[in-house]
Amino acid sequence: MSRFQKLSDAQWSLIEGMLPRPTGRKGRPFADARLMVEGIVYRYRTGIAWRDLPAVFGPWQTVWTWHHRMATEGIWDRVLAKVIAAADAAGMVDWSISVDSTIARTHQHATNTTRLTGAGSNYTNPRLEPPDHGIGRSRGGLSTKIHQLVDGNGLPLVTLITPGQAGDSPMFLPLMAQLRIERDRGRPRTRPDAVRGDKAYSSRAIRGHLRTRGIRAVIPEPDDQKGHRQRRGSRGGRPVGLDDADYRHRNVIERNYCRMKQWRGLATRYDKHAIVYRAAVVLNAVIAWTQQLSDTP
Repeated sequence: MSRFQKLSDAQWSLIEGMLPRPTGRKGRPFADARLMVEGIVYRYRTGIAWRDLPAVFGPWQTVWTWHHRMATEGIWDRVLAKVIAAADAAGMVDWSISVDSTIARTHQHATNTTRLTGAGSNYTNPRLEPPDHGIGRSRGGLSTKIHQLVDGNGLPLVTLITPGQAGDSPMFLPLMAQLRIERDRGRPRTRPDAVRGDKAYSSRAIRGHLRTRGIRAVIPEPDDQKGHRQRRGSRGGRPVGLDDADYRHRNVIERNYCRMKQWRGLATRYDKHAIVYRAAVVLNAVIAWTQQLSDTP
């Protein structure tokens, strides 16, 4: 396999039919879909500027146009949904999911655009560009935060983008609202068996939501919450149970972030728009799932 090629033939066969095709109308020649996808992947793997794409991928403007189109039209989201549905039908999805976030420093080339810093990000329709562009100021400077739900094997199910200073706990319900895996028969699955999270996700709202839906919470209780509960006596409620053996498996999401940040264009954000950057994160998830599916006998 060439260093300019990331997708194997088996992986490409899984997504080829879901990508744009020639319309048959007269006009400019239709670009090779596989070459365009490989160009997008190469750019984010190496973290280079779009203008520095090797000539083997053709004009960089064409590759950029493909990426922007697939980001704004939500094509990668639809591809990921179908790939996960195929994996679920094959029994490959572990429904004991984990939740966490990771920070990506924002390069100065991504910040030279107008941002409404007082406005919130968009969590209900990730295809709409938020006014703040998902960029905020945290201790390390301007940054972006990637929030994900991953299955028990560490493969991404849902991805949302917020400014770097955004908290983890308020993003849990929006992430769960985006969890929807289609099935051949019956309703889509939206309820996991269990949710693993660190102490940042220990709140009454989250625990109540999981309890109402019959989802097992594998979330430790912070010391301050233990103290508040104990001071209230019998009114503080029962101690929070925690399956320590199951909680050890939460590290799958940390390993997922380590794998994802091997793409330098994701470890550092160079994109001005949040929907463009998020589309690259979703593309990374598509490749991870197709690799899992193509390795299955």
